[in-house]
Amino acid sequence: DHKWCCRAMFCLLPCVFVSVQGMSKERMMEIRRQNCNPMTMKITYYKKPVFIHQGHMQWLWDVDGKRYLDLFAGVATVSLGHSHPKVTEAAQKQLKRLWHTTNIYVHPTLHEYCEKLASYSPDPLKVVYLTNSGSEANDLAMLMARLYTGNFDIITFRGSYHGGTQQTMGLTSNSPYKYPIATSSGCTHTMCPDVFRGPWGGSHCRDSPVQTIRECSCAQGHCMASGQYIGHLKETFATSVPSQIAAFFAEPIQGMGGAVQYPKNYLKEAYKLVRERGGICIADEVQTGFGRTGSHFWGFQGHDVIPDMVTMAKGIGNGFPMGAVVTTPDIAASFAKASHFNTFGGSPVACAVASSVLDTIKEDGTQQNNLHVGTYLMTELAKLRHKYEIIGDVRGKGLQIGVEMVKDKASREPLPPEAMSEIFEDIKDMGVLIGKGGVYGQTFRIQPPMCITKDDVDFFLSVLNKVVHSYMDRK
Repeated sequence: DHKWCCRAMFCLLPCVFVSVQGMSKERMMEIRRQNCNPMTMKITYYKKPVFIHQGHMQWLWDVDGKRYLDLFAGVATVSLGHSHPKVTEAAQKQLKRLWHTTNIYVHPTLHEYCEKLASYSPDPLKVVYLTNSGSEANDLAMLMARLYTGNFDIITFRGSYHGGTQQTMGLTSNSPYKYPIATSSGCTHTMCPDVFRGPWGGSHCRDSPVQTIRECSCAQGHCMASGQYIGHLKETFATSVPSQIAAFFAEPIQGMGGAVQYPKNYLKEAYKLVRERGGICIADEVQTGFGRTGSHFWGFQGHDVIPDMVTMAKGIGNGFPMGAVVTTPDIAASFAKASHFNTFGGSPVACAVASSVLDTIKEDGTQQNNLHVGTYLMTELAKLRHKYEIIGDVRGKGLQIGVEMVKDKASREPLPPEAMSEIFEDIKDMGVLIGKGGVYGQTFRIQPPMCITKDDVDFFLSVLNKVVHSYMDRK
């Protein structure tokens, strides 16, 4: 019995839980309704909410002591693991020395971290500005691009998510995250080169252990889909923006968009076209950075490109609020045309935590684990895709993975929201937390703490198999 097997496997996985007396679930929801912004009620992920109390590495416990395997990491943020001992120790050590001072003063942790972070970036990406979040980093990148180039228009992909500030909402091309107000003008959204859902794509297009099920007639080493999508980008240049632009934003693999991957060599050609028009190329590494893709430390390295600017956040601090913009000396110099001040950017505690994250990734072999465990997970998920008609696509690299659900493989129409929610809820009830994304909310997102093991993967696969099997039986 699938259900018995899942429970038996779960019981064999290591478990640590410290009970605590705290506020009741009913009282928390009452406060959430009365004193928290209504948005917090809207974004509660499940029909039956999860009340999280404690975390350790890849595990979370609710207030009743129920344990969950966390495969979403607080939206791809807890990069190394909940309450990772090495990072916790670094934070405690810094808290005892100095909590806060601003960057108007010169303090060691800021400079030690900036030098260390820059050492992970290829030349000429050596100048760092620290922020509090990814939205803030992208907002700042927009400003710097416009200051440096003297141009205004910025291009992003449809389905993109680059933040929730009023400025970055202009970059974001995903309707659930857009309000009916004027956001940043000068942002144009071009077709996302999605080789599964888009008009062009085949079975050899992307840099992933798992390819689409679409047929491909391309010659070896030549991707017709890439050329077709580049043609559409050229049409965007010809019709929708001035002859000179400020920037092109792209995540190396889309996050909120549903782990969408582009055809090989697409970004290389796109960068060339952007630079010909006076623009700079910006890699949004908020979700793909810090070794998550396994093969490389930065997602853009998998595309064999070097951007002019890189933005990052989330995994940079293993859940501690932090972000950064890394760029070239020339672009950074344009930022000095006026004064910009950030009270908490580069705080001593944030820098100590982020420095420990970099050290721990190297010491724990985290990037290698992402590659091996992630490849194993995707390969096994591909077997479930073959087994079930509603699993349309499996894609990603390392531990940045998407599973796109469809009505059927022939039409590739998205599985309806009510069906997605049903499956999503059942997976949670069986002890696993994952995410959702995609323009139509049709993609399950798997972006766990980067410490997960093959045993964890096997447990999740058993749960997913059971849940999808049960859903198909109920249809």
